[in-house]
Amino acid sequence: MKRIFCFFSISLFLFLNVYPQQKRSMTLVDMLEIPVLSSPQLSPDGNQIVYTLARADWKANRRISHIWRASLDGNNIRQLTNGEESERSPRWSPDGSCIAFIAERGGAKISQIFLIYNDGGEAIQLTHHKTSVSSLSWSPDGSYLYFLASDPKTAEEKKREKLNDDVYAFEENYHQRHLWKVSISDGKEEKITSGNFSIISYQLSRDGEKVAFHRANSPVREDADKSEVWVMDVDGQNMRQITRNGFPESNAALSPDDQQILFLSDANGNFEYYYNRNLFVASLRNGEIHLLLPDLPYEIQQAFWSNDGKSIFLKANLGVHTELFKYSLQKKKLKQLTNGKHDIRSWNFFPKLSCSVYCEQNTTNAGDVWLLDMKKKNKPNRITHVYDYLADTFQLPKVEVIHWKGKDGVTVEGLLYYPLHYQKGKAYPLWVQTHGGPRSSDKYGPWRWRTYIPVVTAKGYAVFLPNYRGSTGYGDNFLRDMVGHYFHNAHLDVMKGVDYLIEHGIADSSKMVKSGWSAGGHMTNKIITFTSRFKAASSGAGAMNWISMYAQSDTRLQRTSWFGGTPWEKGAPIDVYWNSSPLKDVWKVKTPTIIFVGKEDVRVPMPQSVELYRALRSNGVPTRLYVAPREPHGWGELRHELFKMNAELEWFEKYAMGRKYTWEKAPEIK
Repeated sequence: MKRIFCFFSISLFLFLNVYPQQKRSMTLVDMLEIPVLSSPQLSPDGNQIVYTLARADWKANRRISHIWRASLDGNNIRQLTNGEESERSPRWSPDGSCIAFIAERGGAKISQIFLIYNDGGEAIQLTHHKTSVSSLSWSPDGSYLYFLASDPKTAEEKKREKLNDDVYAFEENYHQRHLWKVSISDGKEEKITSGNFSIISYQLSRDGEKVAFHRANSPVREDADKSEVWVMDVDGQNMRQITRNGFPESNAALSPDDQQILFLSDANGNFEYYYNRNLFVASLRNGEIHLLLPDLPYEIQQAFWSNDGKSIFLKANLGVHTELFKYSLQKKKLKQLTNGKHDIRSWNFFPKLSCSVYCEQNTTNAGDVWLLDMKKKNKPNRITHVYDYLADTFQLPKVEVIHWKGKDGVTVEGLLYYPLHYQKGKAYPLWVQTHGGPRSSDKYGPWRWRTYIPVVTAKGYAVFLPNYRGSTGYGDNFLRDMVGHYFHNAHLDVMKGVDYLIEHGIADSSKMVKSGWSAGGHMTNKIITFTSRFKAASSGAGAMNWISMYAQSDTRLQRTSWFGGTPWEKGAPIDVYWNSSPLKDVWKVKTPTIIFVGKEDVRVPMPQSVELYRALRSNGVPTRLYVAPREPHGWGELRHELFKMNAELEWFEKYAMGRKYTWEKAPEIK
């Protein structure tokens, strides 16, 4: 028997190596179990990285992240933390001896700072703050960690809470968020800022003497959107306001000599709102502010000063892909550093080492870590191989960029994912998915539960992701097509793209479905009132009535630009709001439509989905509304995400394909 067993084992080993296992189609559970790699950080000596890796935990019903470390050659991989709750935001100390991170431990619901030494040992809790901490930064000498935290509840508030005497004033029941520091040696905490304002984000200067920050009247989203750029001494003294415009800015950072401050803003050179995010530099000597790249047709997403302050490194959205650039302040020249069919995420630039570390997502990889060393002038080098199994295990779809003409002749771009086993000349069912934002764009990489493209293409659908008018990365005219009228060319761009695919024999016009989340849901709601060409539709957290939506949502600034004013001002542009609302034409809808929304969604609140559901049901259109308890605008519980995908697939298979669908079940908990 032993001989037979040994012979069988050797034969099996040889078979698996000579005849490797065939690749298989991806399932919904496979999609949800793809780990999420983020926050790569390079050690001060440039020899190691740390990063977080989140995996699906079906017992906890969420993804839990831990901190990992690896050498730059991808070896010596080690998991550093293993708490019951997630650990996040790892930050190397200046001398590389330890790593600070944020976590909730010991059953507490409050996030605290922990330290773990690079040579091993258990993590040590550093802070015991009364409220959750965020946004870690080391002082240059390693003596302190800076962080943001909200002010705690007062004694009176706690007393009332115990008595359930808890009526509150809406959007006044917040606590301001301020900058703190904690001593590494003894854990003593010190508050840096105080007052009736909030620090939205901040960045220490290179010498640790000053702080650039974004300050708002409150942490409420509408106020945070109007935050301004400020600078102060590291002890909180000598606060100085840099900008005064009342619309979104981000990424404020002081130059190495503390004489200039860069920031990003959704504005043009005249500081008029609603343009592609661009790069500005302000002089602290005379207060002058300059737009550095007025003719750039892309959207800048991040920026860092070089070590000598003579250049700025930046990441830009080019539509279906993102790339890294270097801008010379002296030569006023922009140089592209990367180029590929990818989406660069979690990018961080380390000036002293002149290195970039980032996650690169593409159509076969969900975001492994790469390093770009500017000193060696090499091509980017891949460090981790977390996602090798995707291409090795699963059949993944072919993708290509396509271009077509909008109704007015403007060129529009999008991504087409072909069904598995595609045969040229054969028309396939078409699944049209539109991105959220709408200030965004669809890029390479299908690794999201909202879209789950590898699963969809395995079921025989072609998947079309159009970057319709209003998307970022295509210039200001393209973006601003929505100003004054949300649905101007946007929905027409989508349908023109659909026609292009039908004309080229790719899409079967009798088997088309439409889905989208957030602004993608807005688009779904518009399209089903505009045409009955789709056999079924799915609306995820979409708006129906822009008048009521304006007041219900936690953000309104960009909507004021779309419609030319508020709905409650004198001479309000009510006609523009109403004519852009899908509810106006909902009586035309014949498309069976399934609807999803989170119960705690403050971005596109539940009443918008209820308006769609009740209108369709009243008019006899097949519909269902699914509400996910506890979920905000972006869902996070694994079983909710699985339910959404199952219900959506069942809906489309029934109404577009005439096929019975069997729901996937979550793995059994052991």
